[in-house]
Amino acid sequence: MSTPRLTSADALKPTLPEDSTIKVIGLGGVGSITARYAAVFLASQQRRLRLVLIDGDSFEPANAARMLFPACGNKADVVRDELLPHFAESLLSVVAIPEYVTPENIGRLIQPGDYVLLAVDNHATRKLVNDFCAGQRDEVCLISGGNDGIEPVPSGNRDRGTFGNVQVYLRRDGQDLTPSLSQFHPEIANPAGKLPTELNCTELIASSPQILFANLMTASAMLNALWLHFCGHLHYSEAVFDIGEALMRPIDAA
Repeated sequence: MSTPRLTSADALKPTLPEDSTIKVIGLGGVGSITARYAAVFLASQQRRLRLVLIDGDSFEPANAARMLFPACGNKADVVRDELLPHFAESLLSVVAIPEYVTPENIGRLIQPGDYVLLAVDNHATRKLVNDFCAGQRDEVCLISGGNDGIEPVPSGNRDRGTFGNVQVYLRRDGQDLTPSLSQFHPEIANPAGKLPTELNCTELIASSPQILFANLMTASAMLNALWLHFCGHLHYSEAVFDIGEALMRPIDAA
């Protein structure tokens, strides 16, 4: 990317076009945090903006260990209902779409000019959204974040769940300005898992546990990238972090 690095003299002022739409796909441990603070930021801009929350999954009592939610029910609906009273007097519109992203509906859910915050926990959905965005000739801003979760590894130990990353995929006039999500990530290019709509009930329950604070870090890193993009100072296309080592660094920097 050719965006210059920040200097002490830089004034950081975000610029969002009137009537912009920001979409959060996935309202789980990362996405629900992302949506709440995105709403605060967008409402503060004092212009007509639209926050769209997309998820076909539901909050359940078992989620309470790593998610904050006021009621059980569809995640997009619950988070929307929580946010609406707080921003009733603002110019921000908050909309819920209680659907998983599928090959059949993605063309309706992601429109030209959308800013997409992808906070899902499966590579199959990341590939689906990435490939759809790669085929667009209009401007695309896709920011995807996730963390590894606590999973068994061949040695018999368990991944400690403190690692994560954020990827930024930008296109303009049909040309890539940054690598796609899959270009340097074979696990996304050739996902081993399935879309949520293809999983049975047992598979849906057996998701890898995540650390609450890794989720917080992922959400923060995604919003940092979005804010820097709006300020014109986003100089990296991927950042990796490890909360266990108090480390965060960009993969590529201009």
